[in-house]
Amino acid sequence: MDIATIVGILLGIGSILGGILLMTPDLGMFGSASSFAIVFGGMIASVSVAFPLQEVMKLGAAMGAVFKGSKEKLGDEVDGAVEVAETARKGVAELESKVGSIDNPFFRDGVQMVIDGMAIEELTDILTTRIDYRESRERTQADLFKNMGVMSPAWGMIGTLIGLVVMLSGFGEGGTDTLGAGMSAALITTFYGAVLANLFFLPMSAKILTRVAFHSTQQSLSLEACRLIHQKKHPIIVREKLNSFIPPKEWKREE
Repeated sequence: MDIATIVGILLGIGSILGGILLMTPDLGMFGSASSFAIVFGGMIASVSVAFPLQEVMKLGAAMGAVFKGSKEKLGDEVDGAVEVAETARKGVAELESKVGSIDNPFFRDGVQMVIDGMAIEELTDILTTRIDYRESRERTQADLFKNMGVMSPAWGMIGTLIGLVVMLSGFGEGGTDTLGAGMSAALITTFYGAVLANLFFLPMSAKILTRVAFHSTQQSLSLEACRLIHQKKHPIIVREKLNSFIPPKEWKREE
């Protein structure tokens, strides 16, 4: 699990609840099933219009991926690539026996292409294409959450307008005593829209984009490693070249 995501959401919810309780002990006044239905249902309707149905159907899986933590470190990727480079210098047979133990499927496929005797230009073209289209798929997920974040406050405003119409239509019957309560109920919808956008959907979009950047760096590192292995570069050169992809504090030196 991604601890930062969970802590951030809990902190946000706690801040909202704490602020409300400092103003009033009545949390019930902030509950409205109709307001939530307008905001959430309307937002889902909007993204269904804006995006292909298959992308909307992946919403649950994409949201789950946001909460899924990752322990991957680029320094470990460099270590693994250097180890494979050392094996490759012993011959194709040795490299072929090593490929099954590579955990990273992208790197494993690249090494297999080296074993199969694929030209370095073809290897580079295939792996670069995979990187580009993976980025495109993941950015679509980020755009989906971003649009949900943009549309939620808009539907909150629509719900508020609906509430105002209902409130004002009965204003003559109830008098001024109903005005405050009616206005409060109408504004709850805007409140829901703002919370959903700024605590959930927009931060989730940013989280996905951060991971897109990490995965792109990781795969670019693997691509360069495959090129160096294809050229049978010395492990020292492989490490020094791949160190360019990682923070200096993770650098190691070949002895």
